[in-house]
Amino acid sequence: MKRKALNIALSGVLLSSGLAFGTVDSVSANGPNYNGNETIKNERLHSYSEMVKLLERVDQKSENLTLEVYGQSVKDRDLYLAKFGENEDNPTILFLTQQHGNETLTTEAALKMVQYLSTDSNEVQQILDNVNVLIAPRLNVDGAEGDVNFSLDDYVSGTHTRYNANGVDLNRDHVDREQPETKALHENVLAKYMPDYMIDFHHQGTQVTKGEDGPLVSGSILHPTNEDVDSEVLEKSKQLGVIVYDAVESKGYGTLSKYPGGNANTISRNGLANEYGISTLLFEMRGMADHYREDYVLGQKSNGKLIQQGVVTMKATLKAIADGSIDNADTSFWDTLTGSYYHGEE
Repeated sequence: MKRKALNIALSGVLLSSGLAFGTVDSVSANGPNYNGNETIKNERLHSYSEMVKLLERVDQKSENLTLEVYGQSVKDRDLYLAKFGENEDNPTILFLTQQHGNETLTTEAALKMVQYLSTDSNEVQQILDNVNVLIAPRLNVDGAEGDVNFSLDDYVSGTHTRYNANGVDLNRDHVDREQPETKALHENVLAKYMPDYMIDFHHQGTQVTKGEDGPLVSGSILHPTNEDVDSEVLEKSKQLGVIVYDAVESKGYGTLSKYPGGNANTISRNGLANEYGISTLLFEMRGMADHYREDYVLGQKSNGKLIQQGVVTMKATLKAIADGSIDNADTSFWDTLTGSYYHGEE
């Protein structure tokens, strides 16, 4: 895996023209790109030990939260599940983050949601009276620590990798389940709690635009695309997308496109919809914390808005499920949602 050159000229054109997240004011004039010279400050992110301390601290203080260890990674790190609500008559949603260890900001959003749902506000109570919430932050805990059995010398910062410690892409292991992380997720979360909905949070490259000539996007979404997915499951997956799209676009700093994903069942978006009847949505946020491709790596200037985008997504989804408005979401918008176009290196 060799680091490749960033298409600086193109990113400079896009950013100098203000086409970032669809608004001029959403990022600085220099843009959020890495561009080969911006410091990658991964110390701003929660390390594994810091994440665990946060989860345990909140668990001790909150009556809403039940913290569970559902398995271990290749390197024997515990995998944590934050559970809210246990009413078997209510629908259950799972928020899954960081199947890829270098896709970090989604977990930061998930941790903020753990803290939010642990409060005793009326808004939270209204949600938890009507929805069971599962949050599985950071499935790939080893890759996120860079504690793997292969070299990261060709990576931009050498701290995070997509793959688990064995060099396996966990989001291609949902059929064989040969890795301990995916095996534990299936046996001790999916089969045990049988979620009705799931949003699988990821990150994509930095140079994705809404169509070939549109603005840079803050993220891309996609429902299951495998032809065997049950029609009702697919419809509810599309409804998830409606809620997410409307919530993010209404904030003014977010612009979403339709992700060009594959149809294989090895991918959680498809496989979980087929095997468990879970209505799934993929959310690919902009940029990564580390990669061997420089045009995938995002600097720090827009991290706050991207994290907030994740929080907005989760809150809006929970409220729509809790009040039943998700059932009225018009899924015809998917027919006209503009597809993603990547301007980076081939």
